[in-house]
Amino acid sequence: MPGLSVLIPVYNRPVAELINALLAQVPQWPGPVEIYLLDDGSEEICRQLNCPLGALPGVRYQELPANVGRAAVRNRLAAGAQYEWLLLLDNTGQLPDGQFLARYAAALDTAPVLAGGVCYAPGPPADAALRLRWRYGNAREVRPAAQRQAAPYGQLLINNLLIGKELLLRFPLDETLRGYGHEDTQLGWQLAAAAVPVRHLENPVCHAGLETAVAFLDKSEQAVRNLAQLLREDRVAHSARLVQIAQRLRRAGLVRAARAALGAAAPALRRHLLGPRPHLAALDALKLLWLLRALHA
Repeated sequence: MPGLSVLIPVYNRPVAELINALLAQVPQWPGPVEIYLLDDGSEEICRQLNCPLGALPGVRYQELPANVGRAAVRNRLAAGAQYEWLLLLDNTGQLPDGQFLARYAAALDTAPVLAGGVCYAPGPPADAALRLRWRYGNAREVRPAAQRQAAPYGQLLINNLLIGKELLLRFPLDETLRGYGHEDTQLGWQLAAAAVPVRHLENPVCHAGLETAVAFLDKSEQAVRNLAQLLREDRVAHSARLVQIAQRLRRAGLVRAARAALGAAAPALRRHLLGPRPHLAALDALKLLWLLRALHA
C-alpha cells in the first residue's frame, strides 16, 4: 500500500482550513497518509495558531528556529517524510473540491511525477494592490493539462506536485538560489535531463494568498536574478521567451542600448504595474531589464 506524505512549508499564514480539508480526503488514498508541516521562521502569532494542528491524527508539526528559504525548507520536509510518495503543496493553497487526493491516487501508476496545476479566482480582487498578482497568475500560470503536457518539464510548479521521495532526494531543490523563484525550473531541467516521465493532470489547487504588487515585483526581480544564475552556470534550459529575447539582443550587439532604454522607462513601468489596471507587457519589459543587468553587469 503506497504511503503518502503531504509536505507543507508554513510561513506567516494560518493553515487550519487547508489541513482540515486534506484530513477529510485521507480515506481516498490507498495507503497510510501523513501531513507534515514545517514552520519556516514565522512570527509568534502564526506559530501559536498552527502549532495545535500537530495534535490532530496524522499531522506532524515542527518549527525551524530561523527562516531557511523555499528550497531548503522543502528539502528538509522531503528528508523527514515517512512515506514513498511526496505531495508538495504551499500554505497558500486551497483544495478545489472533495476529490483532490482521489484524482492523484487514481493516477499513481501512470508516472513517477504528477503535476496538478493551479487555479485562481475567476474575477479580479477588489483590492487594487492585489490585481497584478491575480492577473499574472491567471495569464501565465493557469494552463490546461494538455497544454502543460506539451512541454512537461517547463510547466512544473512545486506548489502542487506529486513525486516519489527517492526522486526528490536524488534531485533536491537548489538551495543556492536566493529568496524566491525558479527552484521548479531547475527541478524540471534535472528531470528532463534524466528522462524522468512527468504527467500533467487536471487537479489544480486554488491559489488563495495573493501578494501586493510591491511584494510581487520584489519577488519577480529576485526570481530573474535566480534565472540569470542558472543560465550562467548552464543549469537550466534556454527556451524561455525572456531568455531568447535577451540572447537575440546580445547577438545583435544591442544589450547596452536596450538596457539604457528600459532603464529610462523603468520608473514609469513600475508606476503602471502598481496601479489598478496593470498590463503584463510592462512586467515583461522590467523582467528583460533585470535579466540584461544580471547577465551583463
